[in-house]
Formats: sequence, structure tokens, C-alpha cells
Amino acid sequence: MEAISTAYEPGAVEQKWYEAWIRNDAFRAKVPSVQPGYSIVIPPPNVTGVLTMGHVLNNTIQDILARRARMLGKNVLWLPGTDHAGIATQTVVERQIRKEGKTRFDLGREEFVKRVWQWKERHGGMIIEQLKRLGCSCDWSRERFTMDADYSREVRAAFVELYRKGAIYRGKRMVNWCPASLTALSDEEVIATPVSGFLYVIKYEIVESPGRFLQIATTRPETLMGDTAVAVNPRDSRYAHLIGGHCWRPFPRTQIPIIGDDAIDMEFGTGVLKVTPAHDKIDFEIGQRHGLEIVDILNPDGTLNALAGEEFAGLDRFEARKRAVEKLQELGLLSKEEPYQHTVGYSERAGVPIEPRLSEQWFLRYPEVARTLTAVRSGEIRFRPERWIKNFEHWIENIQDWCISRQLWWGHRIPVWYHRTEPGRLHVDTEPPADLENWEQDPDVLDTWFSSWLWPFATMPPDLRTDFYPTNDLVTGPDIIFLWVTRMIMAGFEFQDAKPFGDVFFTGIIRDVQGRKMSKSLGNSPDPLDLISKYGADGLRFGLLRIAPHGQDIRFDEKQIEEGRNFANKLWNAFRFRQLQGMIEAVRPPQALSPYSVHILSLLNRAVDRIEQGYKDYLFTEIAQTLYDFVWSDFCDWYVEAAKTELKSDKDRVNCLWVMDRVLSAVLRLLHPFMPHITEELWHRMAFGTGSIQFAPLSELRVEVTLDERAARFAADVYQATSITRNLRAEYRIPSNKKIRIVLKPATANDFTVFGRLSGAEPLEVLSDYEPARGEPVALTPIGQVFLPLEGSLDIEAEKQRLTREITKLEEELAAARKKLANQNFVSRAPAAVVEEHRKRETDFSGRLEQLRERLAALAE
Repeated sequence: MEAISTAYEPGAVEQKWYEAWIRNDAFRAKVPSVQPGYSIVIPPPNVTGVLTMGHVLNNTIQDILARRARMLGKNVLWLPGTDHAGIATQTVVERQIRKEGKTRFDLGREEFVKRVWQWKERHGGMIIEQLKRLGCSCDWSRERFTMDADYSREVRAAFVELYRKGAIYRGKRMVNWCPASLTALSDEEVIATPVSGFLYVIKYEIVESPGRFLQIATTRPETLMGDTAVAVNPRDSRYAHLIGGHCWRPFPRTQIPIIGDDAIDMEFGTGVLKVTPAHDKIDFEIGQRHGLEIVDILNPDGTLNALAGEEFAGLDRFEARKRAVEKLQELGLLSKEEPYQHTVGYSERAGVPIEPRLSEQWFLRYPEVARTLTAVRSGEIRFRPERWIKNFEHWIENIQDWCISRQLWWGHRIPVWYHRTEPGRLHVDTEPPADLENWEQDPDVLDTWFSSWLWPFATMPPDLRTDFYPTNDLVTGPDIIFLWVTRMIMAGFEFQDAKPFGDVFFTGIIRDVQGRKMSKSLGNSPDPLDLISKYGADGLRFGLLRIAPHGQDIRFDEKQIEEGRNFANKLWNAFRFRQLQGMIEAVRPPQALSPYSVHILSLLNRAVDRIEQGYKDYLFTEIAQTLYDFVWSDFCDWYVEAAKTELKSDKDRVNCLWVMDRVLSAVLRLLHPFMPHITEELWHRMAFGTGSIQFAPLSELRVEVTLDERAARFAADVYQATSITRNLRAEYRIPSNKKIRIVLKPATANDFTVFGRLSGAEPLEVLSDYEPARGEPVALTPIGQVFLPLEGSLDIEAEKQRLTREITKLEEELAAARKKLANQNFVSRAPAAVVEEHRKRETDFSGRLEQLRERLAALAE
């Protein structure tokens, strides 16, 4: 048995064991296997990605589930991989090419795609290596990439099958267009972002009544050159009589009709809408109903084209906005300009405002919608926390066809070929036509999510699907509940006739201590690798899980990660203490246990039950806190200290060491999913098992022996009495390491040796008929009255002076707090939390003042 060193060095231990696990194929799922299967697929990080705190949280939870399943005797497949991330990856490579003074168009499609593959081979595995440093127990032999050849075949097959069913079609529709990435986006890839802008009120002269104007409010004067009508609500008495007439568009100056449409909001602005069918979804729908001309004044890159007029052609859309406002002012047609808060759709990837744009795209009518809705509502697929079901239902009930084509070069190219000489003739298949020279393939690629919605089954060859599909759990963020989770459910039912997973656990978003979302621009996003170097992977994992409440956002504080490291050190020292006591041969439960041993075994059983329930409810933070409290407080702070008395006794020593081993073996197995490296190291150093702790069974965690409840209650009473006595000593400024005379007037007869040692008594006098001196400090405890005879332990006069000064200071603070609360302006205007804080101060100050006055009175007697 290797001795446990004085200090724990996480870096060396973590590297040693991860290399050993990889070398021994510890994470590889066995096929075939007689063991029941457990599977979980990793939400594939972008191939461009690097490890973030969000990844740490998500993958630690997945690792906890996978490692626990192995310990439950299951054949585990935790399938890893990465996503090709169409827009993100193409953007990275295009940025590199621009440094060479070129664009992708200079290279051509084939050469550009080759360059992307080269980039992927050089840099794409970075996040995988980082996940290994975190300790993730994925089956790396089965790592997948969404552009792997066999995965690509699955994607093409899905497209072809849906096309042949009539679910996929091509049409000209209003789409979300990203001027930076030059591609269409689905609604789910657009982030509604609050923006501080301006509302402009423009005058449109009525043709039939020269000198009279319609006032129209808009946030986008730069699009008025594409106006082809002005619309009012036919029920609006202010304007109904104008329907059928015309007004002058300011520029290029031309007559446009005044139409009536029920979609017009009479309460917004002036109740009059300028209709620009090419650049707004609602306007487009109005235009379709009224047969309006569509005038597209924007180029794909967000600049204005010739249809906007000579002075605007070539201008960026935001520069054109400024110029349009200036021109309106020059023409005397700008009535008003005022600040305005509104919401603008931003491209999730490029971070720029999107443009509604009429474009020829491929669309999918979502399959299996009703079955998907039923599966979640019925509990066939369980969302945890359940509150996300409402968001899911809202999206399903308002679902729109999915725009699945993207104007990119990197990705799964749409498997559609157009005949060069026979217009309208298509070849839609997983493989190109035999006479390829007569055909031209569609230039677009599929939305990245069209490949990742197949992830739970497309990553598995048939032999794996037999044992591991459907998967058991999915751990992901709620931000992709529509982009990914819901679509995977649909795909599972559509292509496998089975749900893709049973339980979905939604993590919270990690924020800084101020509640802000972490981002590089704010400088509030720590590098997980730095934290691993500083605190160890286990310290990071455990520290983060302790502050990650069930599905709620997390306020990140590095001090919590430091506590994770401190916990690892505490664990290490507890095992070192045990090892130094020597080994024992006893394998059977002892016949007689001390009250303190009975108590710790009772607490172990209770902790095991809480942890089991925690896993059933996916309450990972509660599990972590239960382990922390049991190890740090129950075992180290109390039992180990109490046991030092037993360890000095030849009669009790073996029994005590048996209990310690029983508890510590259980602790390592319970902690292993959270802190895999240190638990593996200690498992071997203590020789608790011959193989890896990863496969140590979770049986015999509870101690199934009769435990004397009265004995356990007595131990708990001793610990409580110790805490009360320590507080009493602190109140009288008696140093915790100073041995003093303590008198216990017991409630019942018992052995109080442990209490005397824990409370710093030297001596402890147990006297049933003790008569204390007048004013002698006393505390009532569960085991009796505890007295502190102060002669020789305290300078009475100095203590009186100190108490008098503290009382005076506290009276001033209490008066200030009460004065503040008596001020009605403060109470009515200050935030509720601030007022509540002042009320709490008043209560605390009052209670403390009463204690100090009582203590001073006692000393004066």
C-alpha cells in the first residue's frame, strides 16, 4: 500500500489516472454485452470551440451520470463528437483568407472547402483535448464529427426521404437574411435584442388633396424607397375615407396607393403604415393580399442597390438611414425624431441585425409534430425542470416551416441536381446522377441543425443502436430547446420510430457575481483551463456543482472553486489520518459500537438516501452539498475528533477503524462521479479494491445493521453541547486553544469524556450538585448545564470596560438604523431589499445589545 503524502498535488494525480483510464480502455462501451445499456450523447461542441464554463457545467453533469451508471453495473456509452458549425467555421477560415488579401471567391468552392478541412484537422480537436483535462469519461474510440462520410450519408438520406414525402419543398419566401454571413437563417437562429434607436415621423402628401399629409411613424426611413403602398385600418375613422386614394412617396417621388388592411395597429405611432413588401414580413403579407409590387432596394451584403436611387446606391444600410433622415429634413418632410426603445432581430452567429429578405430557399414542414408534443406532455420524455415544457409547447403551437438552406460553402451540400438542358428536371438522391456532366448541383448547404437533429442515432452504427438507442439522458442548455432538443425528438420519431432520449436536463446559464452573462467583451469569463491549473479538475467540477441549483442560472464566484480545492485537501487529509492509524483485518461489523460510531453510520445512511433521491430528481447541487456536509462537518469535524478518544483505547480501536473504513469506502464511491481523479487515487492507496473505482459497485453503501437510536441521539447531543460551549467561550473572549476548567451539571448520567476533550476542558468536572458562583457564565445544553468558572481565565475589570465600549457603539448604530427607518422618504423610495436589510440590522443590533447588557450585569454582580 502506497503511503498518502502530506500534500495533495492534483495536477500529477489527474494526469496519471486519466492516462491510465485511456490506456486501459476504461471508457469503451462493450459490444455485445450482457450488461444493461446506458447511453448519453454529448451535445457536440462546435469544431471552432474552446472550453467555456458552460461546457464545464454541462459535461461535468454528463460525466456524473455516465460514471454513476458504470458503478451501477451498466454498459455505458457516452458518445462524444463535434459539430462542423457551418457559419462559425466558414467565418474563421474566411478571416484567415482575408489576411492573405483574398476572398473565398478567389479560391473557388473546391479549394475553399479543402482549406476548411485543413483548418479542422489542425485546430478542430482542441476542445476534445480540453474535455479530457476535465476528466470526461467519453468513449473516445467512437468520437464522431457531423461531416464524417457515414454521417453525411445519414443527412442526405434524411433529406431525400423527407423530400419524397413532400415535407421538403423549395419556394420564394420572406426569410431572415444575415448580411455578414450572406445566408438565410431560421427563426431560431435570430436573437431578439433590445435596441435604443429613434422613431421618425415622416410626412406623405396626399395626391388627391395637395398640401395635406399623412403622418407615418417608422424606425427604418432608409427603406422608404421600397414603399409600394401606405396602409390604414379600414375601421380607423381618421383615415378610412382615404382608402382608394394615393400619396406621394418622398423619394424616388412617385404615387403609391392608400390601402385598407385589418393588420394595421391603430394604436402604434400614427396608425398609418408605410408598406415595404421586400423588407418586412408583415409588409410582405400585406403586399401579397393586395397584389403590391415588390421593390428590393438592398444587396445581399446590406448595402443599397440602384433601385434606391443614385444618391443611395452603394451606401451601407445604416449610413443610408442617416442620409435618408437628412434628405427628409431638407424636403421638410420629417415631422419628428424621438428616442425609441424597440427590439431588433440579430444574427446569433454574426452578431449583426438581420434583414427580412425575399429569397428562394428550401423549407421543411416539420414531421411528427403531434407525436412530439404528446411525448413531452405525457411524460414519455421528461423535461427537468418541468417549467421548460411551457416554452416548448408555445413554440410547437406556433411552429413555422423550417428554412433549411444556407448560402454557404462549408456544410452538407443539398443533394439536389438540376438538369442543364431540361429546365424543371431534378435529381434528388443520396448519390449524384450517373451522367453528372449533364447536371448541376444546388449550390446551397443544409442548415447545421439539419445534421445535428439526427445526432442521437446517426452517430451510432446499427450494432450500437440495438443496445444504446434510445439514449437515456440528454444534458443541454435551454437556449437550444427549439434549435436542437425539439427537432431531435421529431427526427427520432420520424426516422427511428422511437424517442431519442428519456430525460432532458436543462442546465442554467453561468453568470458573473453581478448577474451578467459571461462574455469575452466584458472580461468576466474565466478560462476553465486556468482554473484547472490553479484548483485541479476535481476542485473545479465539485466547486461549480455546489453553486448550480436545479436548472437555475448560476452566479459564478471563483471562491467557490477554491472551496472545491479545499474540499479535496480536506478529503486527502482525512484519508491520510486514517492510513496513519494502521490497517486492520476485521471484515465483519463489530458487536459493540460507541455512540459516536453509531451516529456517523446513521448519518451515512441518511446521506446515502438523500443522494439516491437526488439522482432520481436530477438535483446535482443537493447531492454535492450533501457530500460536502457529510465529509467536512459530520465526519472530519466531529467524528474524527470524537474518535481520537476511542483510538487511544485498545478495546475500542479496531471497532473505530472498521467504522472509519466503512464510511470512507462509501464516501469515495459516492464522490467518484463528481471527483473522479482523487477518489481513484485514494481508493488504490487505501487498497479498498483491486480494480478501478469506476466499476466499484454502489451496493453496501448503507450500513444494514441495527443502530441504537438512543446512542446516536446522545452523540448528537454531545456535539450540540460542544458547539454551545465553544460559543460561550467565544463570548467571553477565551481563546479556543486555551484549556480551562469547565463544570457540567449533567441531565443524565453518562460518559462525557469526548465532550470534555472537544470543548477544551481541562479539567471537565461532572458535578450533579454544583452550585455556581454569582454571575458565573452558564449555558443550557442537551446534556446539561455547562458552567465556566472564570477565576484566572478572565480579567473581569478589563472585560467590563470592553463590554461598556461595545454597548455604547452598538447603541449608536441602533439609533442610526432606527432613524433611517423612521424616515418615510427612505422607506417609500429605497429598494425593498435595502429597506429589509435595515430592518434586519435593527433586529440584530437589538438582540446583540440585550446579550451584552445581560453579560455586563452578570459580571457586575
